[in-house]
Amino acid sequence: MSKRIVTVASRVGLHARPAAVFVKAASAAALPVTIAKEGREPVSARSILAVLGLDVRGGEQVELEAEGDAAEDVLDELAQLLTEDLEG
Repeated sequence: MSKRIVTVASRVGLHARPAAVFVKAASAAALPVTIAKEGREPVSARSILAVLGLDVRGGEQVELEAEGDAAEDVLDELAQLLTEDLEG
């Protein structure tokens, strides 16, 4: 199991557009990815409702997890995405 701890850069956190961009990228991955916020159970990174339900705010940390041959590459890509301003 591969993991990444990432600080969300978007000022508004993972709401609306940033969440949609993240979920789209996670859905394109060849393996399931979960995302979790401290104190919350991990949820599928492919579910917009689940990601929005985490109520992740800008500057908060999330944990991404994936398992499989391409897990490291997928997590690197998704972690990089979360460090960008996705509001634009």
